[in-house]
Amino acid sequence: MISDKILKSINNLPAFPATIHRVSEVIRDPKFSIADLVSVIKYDQSITANILRMCNSPYFGIRYNIATLHEAVVYLGRKNVLYLVYTAGTSRFYEKVRGYYQGATRLWEHSVGVALMSQILAKKIYDREDPVIFTAGLLHDIGKVVLGEFVNESFQEIMALVSNHGYSFLEAEEEVIGINHAELGGEIASLWNFPEEIRDSIIYHHRPDLMEGGDDSIPWLIYLADQACMMMGIGGGADGLAYRGLKGVINKFRLRQRDLEESIVLLLKDLDKARELLNLVENEEEN
Repeated sequence: MISDKILKSINNLPAFPATIHRVSEVIRDPKFSIADLVSVIKYDQSITANILRMCNSPYFGIRYNIATLHEAVVYLGRKNVLYLVYTAGTSRFYEKVRGYYQGATRLWEHSVGVALMSQILAKKIYDREDPVIFTAGLLHDIGKVVLGEFVNESFQEIMALVSNHGYSFLEAEEEVIGINHAELGGEIASLWNFPEEIRDSIIYHHRPDLMEGGDDSIPWLIYLADQACMMMGIGGGADGLAYRGLKGVINKFRLRQRDLEESIVLLLKDLDKARELLNLVENEEEN
């Protein structure tokens, strides 16, 4: 049962940008046009301004000034537009996170790393990228945004259960606080009217084996991406690797060890670029 204090924290979260939902819907249609995309983004002044500012930054290395949203979308292409819209639209939720990390940047970096890794794996497994999978990866730890305050208050008690009694961090959260960050993330996803596949991916991103019914492929893929990022130390927090490892996930997707190693190499390249993008977002928030 969720305490009144946690419920109040959930209700105090700002609304999730509707623009991101609409952009995801447009991009999922293989026949979408640039005009379709621009017509969705242009009404969100904040995201439009961020796209133009980032597009004209050294990150993209454009030699002339991009003056209109249409020009930016044409130049950036589907993949970069998706990344920019999501990073510009969601970064504010990670501004103040306590308990799991010393600074919010670590959680933000981990979330972006999982989103990027999920796309690399989706490309390798399904031969396509999917904005739904990207969204699930980016928001898989959104429950930590709310629960961090309560974890911070009870951190020693939680870690004592992990260190001395063999609890996973997820189990310890639930024992001490009454709910774990994955379940709480599912509540937030419901509040934001996300589709069931994204909500399930958030709820089961540590334990996809517990999912009953429905398509469990995305939760398993997010689990694999999350595990890869934690093993690589990408945005690792206080909870670290204190979770139950699940065997056979690579075999589920008929991947070889080599496939995973190649995906990690690609992730490191993508993440180097993404860090520049994250810095741009953070600098904008400070101004």
